[in-house]
Amino acid sequence: MHQGAAGAPGASEPGTRQNRPMRIAMIGLRGVPATVGGIERGVEELGRELVRRGHEVTVYCRTNYVRERPPVFDGMRLRYLPTIGTKHLDAITHTALSTATALHGFDVVHFHAMGPGLLTPVARTLGRGTAVVQTIHGLDGERAKWGKNARRVLKFGEWLSARVPNETIVVSQALADHYQQRYGRQTTVIGTGVTEIGRRSADTIAQSFGLAPESYVLFVGRLVPEKQPDVLIRAFRQVSDDVRLVVAGGSSFTDDYVDELHRLAGADERVVITGRVSDEVLAELYSNALAYVTPSALEGAPLALLEAISTGLPIVASDIAPHVEVLGSETYGRRLFTAGDEGALALAIHRVIGDGREGREAARALREDILATHGWARVAEETERVYERALASRRGTGASAHRR
Repeated sequence: MHQGAAGAPGASEPGTRQNRPMRIAMIGLRGVPATVGGIERGVEELGRELVRRGHEVTVYCRTNYVRERPPVFDGMRLRYLPTIGTKHLDAITHTALSTATALHGFDVVHFHAMGPGLLTPVARTLGRGTAVVQTIHGLDGERAKWGKNARRVLKFGEWLSARVPNETIVVSQALADHYQQRYGRQTTVIGTGVTEIGRRSADTIAQSFGLAPESYVLFVGRLVPEKQPDVLIRAFRQVSDDVRLVVAGGSSFTDDYVDELHRLAGADERVVITGRVSDEVLAELYSNALAYVTPSALEGAPLALLEAISTGLPIVASDIAPHVEVLGSETYGRRLFTAGDEGALALAIHRVIGDGREGREAARALREDILATHGWARVAEETERVYERALASRRGTGASAHRR
């Protein structure tokens, strides 16, 4: 498995280049600037840093995602293409159009996520001299929102992602282990970066939702079954502490599930479902929460968890591998529970609230560690090395990425 070497002797510093600039296409996301979605936010930050390092970055955006359409954003060139905005066709139709237009004129075509990666064989076969890189943000074939046929297609996409790209990036060690054990594929682990969120007073959330500082625990994420906000709402009924629960996020082609969440929340007046919120309101929610709770059963790169840590919040998290990679073992200020266990989740919330001063001090220490190790400049530097290896492999001047 390739390891990132940021800070190693001879490594280039952020903002400098030892090799020639590259022309890079980003495909598979909804678009930038990001208004929703961890992949979109990640590509926005990564693309910005790659531009600073001297590269030419083009991001392919869906016309149904962006309202304003500037030709350039933070140095990234934006290309707008239409799509069919349905659950099963939104990503794949836009990716197909994007791939067709990106076959020539780029050094690297970088696909994001499993579904869009179904088009990597086209780019690998028809892109003359172009290196193909794919980032796996999670095992999408295991997401509950997909039916049986869609899951089969995504599982095929997973198989392709282990065989077709010149280089495959994964966002966690758990995913790297999965690819090594199942496919014998060596991947590069590049965890997601995090941008520190500036603290804000509770002005808007007080007016809109009646929330006072340190009066609530917070969940942030897409309202989809694998993130288990329904488990959280049911578990919260067992929490006797004088706090509220705020669930912030919107549907991801899961409207029926969201309706069920509202029905569950209606049985407990302490639960607030905000819907999708702006970055400014989200910063207020993070800044004034008592603790952050992530009950997910499935994650790739837990960006919201990293954001919560970056604001110094104590954490309650399910014990899945991506969470444990970030948090380490349980201690004051970070409490783990068995995913799906409502009683254990309620107890963990009660314990993190009771951690008091020790919990807040431990959360501040974790914050400093995460900000030091999850900077976007480092992510860009490690991604740049992957691009260079992919180009060397494509040209036959380096070791093949398809080592078994």
